[in-house]
This record gives sequence, structure tokens and C-alpha cells, in this order.
Amino acid sequence: MDVSDDLEAGLVGRRNVVAVGIGRELLPALLAARRRTDGGTWRLLCSSAVVDALGRAFVLGTDLATWAADGGGIDLRTSDGPATDRTLIATPDRGIALTGPEGNRTLLVERAVGGGSEDGEDDGTGDGVENGVERLRRTARAWFDGGTPATVGMPSRERLASSARSALDERFAAELTAVLDALGPGDLDRSQPVTDRTLLVALAARHDHLFNDVGTWAASVGVSPRQTLTADRRALERGGLIETVKVPMGIGHPHYRLRAVDEGLLRVPPARLVDLLRDRLGDVGAGGAGAGGSTEAGGGAPSRPVNDRPVWDRKP
Repeated sequence: MDVSDDLEAGLVGRRNVVAVGIGRELLPALLAARRRTDGGTWRLLCSSAVVDALGRAFVLGTDLATWAADGGGIDLRTSDGPATDRTLIATPDRGIALTGPEGNRTLLVERAVGGGSEDGEDDGTGDGVENGVERLRRTARAWFDGGTPATVGMPSRERLASSARSALDERFAAELTAVLDALGPGDLDRSQPVTDRTLLVALAARHDHLFNDVGTWAASVGVSPRQTLTADRRALERGGLIETVKVPMGIGHPHYRLRAVDEGLLRVPPARLVDLLRDRLGDVGAGGAGAGGSTEAGGGAPSRPVNDRPVWDRKP
């Protein structure tokens, strides 16, 4: 097992955990262990830079935001300086430290000999002398208590789904939940061609939503400013996956409805949607189309759906 696997295995079932100096690379293991543990409150201290970065990490950020919500099971705080310079994790029966250079990390584990139990109560077998685990736990708790309560700049999964259900529709919310459940914590990195913004526009096109509506919703829940979705919409258009149709909406700015025009995008199960987008958009940049784009850009013609009615007729 690697460090992450060892950490997850070492924390599962422990209801009273204090973890300080946790970097982004260890968060997936910590959250996986939290999911496999019933009850209790875990106290988590990260640097402000880590928490700030999670506000741009759709999958991992929404996962931690869910646990850090009121009553979610994790008390999240931030601190900069000595309190987060090194990684320490303490439970009543063991202390864990992360050592070694990046890329070759090792977990050092010290187990308490008497005087501790997994629920945090003294088991009556100690001699009254503070042992190494107790000292580490006291230090970690003091650093945590000195931190500042924090929130992640992403919505919780529950808020994401409920707001999508209200602002867009039930099908969009259900598919978004299914996609998130299928993704790993490092997926949809915004440095890659396919990001969370790409996913949201593609999902909206599967259900014929107005571009303005999905942008307004994404901004309202704190996922992304509305204007940042434009580049992803254009990439999907160049890739031959969607098109935008101007629809009559009365006086004011024109409204555009997103429409999926690729049969694969319409038919792929939600759990495989991101894989399809990566396959089709892997070589689509700011200036041209990829394999699914127009023949003028060097790609094949997009696959059109059998149902080619005007988009306002297709939408229930």
C-alpha cells in the first residue's frame, strides 16, 4: 500500500481525529476514511492556500464542503505558519506523522500503550504519565484550536443537487450527481481541456437548457462566474458536440439554448460522460476543432441526432 492507502486504513473507524497540516494530496484518503466511519467529529486544519485551491477543485472541493457543512462530521479550520508546516494526525490510541521528501513520503505511527481508547475515553490502564501519543494529540489539538474556522469555496453536494433541481430540472440534477459519484478526487482539473465548466455546459446541452440559465445557476452556487462558461461552450461547439440556437424571448438581449448535436453526447450514461468529453475534446484548443469538429478544421462531420426537430419543440 502507498501512503494514502496506509492513512485511510489507519483512520477508518476512529471517531475522534485531529489532523493538522493536511495537504491536498492526503485529503482524498482522509475523506475516504471519514466516509467509512460512523459518527464523531474530525478536526481538520489546513493552510489557507490549500483551502483556497479547493475552491477551484470541483470534485474534491464539493466533497469536503459536504463534510464541513453544519453537522457534516468535519470541523474545518485554517492556519498558516508552524501549525501547518508539518503533518500530524492524532487519535486517542495512536499518533501519525508524515516524514520524508515529496514523492517518497512515509507514515510514522506510534500506538498508545494503555490509557487510550478509540472513543477518546481513558480506559483505566494508564499510569497517569503522559505518553508520546498523548503529547502529540495535545499539540495537534492546540494548533487546531488556534486556527480560524473556514469554509470551502464550493457548494456541498446536497446544495449543488438541490439548487440544480430548483433552477434547472430534476434530470440535470440527477445526472450531475451520478457524474460526481463516478469521478475520482483529482478529476476535472481546470488546467486540463475538460473541466467542471465543460461538464456543466455539456450536461445543460443534453437537456436543452438556456445558456444564461446554467450560467446564472453556476454563479449562484459559487461554482464559477457566469462569463467563464463561454470558452467551454465554444470548445464544445468546435468539437461538434453542441450548438447554440437563438430563441425568441421578447424584448432584451437574445437568449441562446444549448443543444446537443452529437449522438454520443446524447446517449452516453452519465458515469461515462467525462470520458467521452475527454476523448472528443482532448485536442480542441482555443483556435480549432478536434476529431469531432468541422471538416474545415481537419476533423470529421459531427454525428447528428436522429431527432433533429427545433430545440424549442424538443424541450418538454
